[in-house]
Amino acid sequence: GLGVPSPSDPGAVPTASALRVIQAPGEAQVTAGDAVALRCQVEEAESGALLRMEWVRDGGLGVLCAARLDFVTPLPLSPCSARAPGVQLAWHPPRATLSLPQVQGNDSGRYLCQVTLEI
Repeated sequence: GLGVPSPSDPGAVPTASALRVIQAPGEAQVTAGDAVALRCQVEEAESGALLRMEWVRDGGLGVLCAARLDFVTPLPLSPCSARAPGVQLAWHPPRATLSLPQVQGNDSGRYLCQVTLEI
């Protein structure tokens, strides 16, 4: 337990100002054996805004990658989660790229990019 706050914490209701997220492809369908790069573009965040980006896999398997980003500082491709070795995230505002190594069979499915504004 690293003391990471649970995203389902009912106390953490984001008063989200307008944040549009454009994901390409919209819901990535990932197949075993593929190496995959998923892109997620954040629209309409103020400069200086702090973002929390989470990549989740449907099927209730939890957060694959969670990162705190700010809207002006790029992040080179870097490891994202100890739980998912090989998964890397790069941030070139306003676009993030999640890089998955060769996908294992149990990694296949749909991936979604969720972004919230940290107040």
